[in-house]
Amino acid sequence: MDSHATAHSEAHEHPAHLRHHFMDAAQQKESATFGMWLFLLTEIMFFGGLFTAYLVYRNWYYPAFVAGSHTLDIKLGMFNTLLLITSSFTMAMGVWCSETRRKSGLVWSLIATIILGIGFLGIKTIEYKEKFELHHVPGSSFSAASFVNPPLDAQGKPKDTPLAPDMAIHTEVYFSLYFAMTGMHAVHMILGIAILFALLIKSAKGQYTTGHNTTIELFGLYWHFVDIVWIFLFPLLYLISRH
Repeated sequence: MDSHATAHSEAHEHPAHLRHHFMDAAQQKESATFGMWLFLLTEIMFFGGLFTAYLVYRNWYYPAFVAGSHTLDIKLGMFNTLLLITSSFTMAMGVWCSETRRKSGLVWSLIATIILGIGFLGIKTIEYKEKFELHHVPGSSFSAASFVNPPLDAQGKPKDTPLAPDMAIHTEVYFSLYFAMTGMHAVHMILGIAILFALLIKSAKGQYTTGHNTTIELFGLYWHFVDIVWIFLFPLLYLISRH
């Protein structure tokens, strides 16, 4: 009986999710939270460098950046923004369901977040496809002809302000940054969705509704960060001088 009681006591003090190198669950959560915030700090520095490069080149080649931004579909960009804002809500609901031990709510929240994330990537695929068709992808096939001689509207007037050839060529800089920034954001989305599938499988088994919700909570921070990055990308890339 004594050995059974001791084993029961140790199992109570050391839950399954507690790693051997931590004294208790509180220390493990504190360390994991610190690690996540440190990771997000490196992400902020990474995207901060891209944002800085964008602002510097925008100042140098302003007309080219304006013309480049006018080729983006603002409606698709706004819809994608709505999808990500909604996904932040569903992810927050997932964290709440994990904390309140609502297994069904957690599962459905993760499913909704996955669907919204895939929807976002689907729209970006449509946008990328259009850039290939217009030869606006930086590289050997890039063409600035549509900026020197913009297409005409129904009245026979240029849809946008024509650029001089020496300025039009700098639209390639805009699209280089566009693909770099949105591409890295998409990579973070793809990784996030892959993790969401793993969390969904474990959540369906009841792993995160038994008092251990640190994993869901920390992933929620990651997902919100990815959404916030897009909140900055959307106005910079799509809304620049739309008037």
